[in-house]
Amino acid sequence: MAVMKVIEVLANSDKSWEHATQKAVKHASKSVKNIKSAFVQSQSVVVNDGEVAEYRVNLKITFEVK
Repeated sequence: MAVMKVIEVLANSDKSWEHATQKAVKHASKSVKNIKSAFVQSQSVVVNDGEVAEYRVNLKITFEVK
């Protein structure tokens, strides 16, 4: 039986939600090992002058505890 833990991570990107998600997983993997999955809990944007300026994601990252 594996023991799993879930952490919540917030990330942003000026390109896309997908890029923000990739950044979050890459950054989390620097200190958290054995990441198994990431669930995008929510997405939002920052709007400036009628244009999307920033994409934001709230992720739940699951990893195995050894």
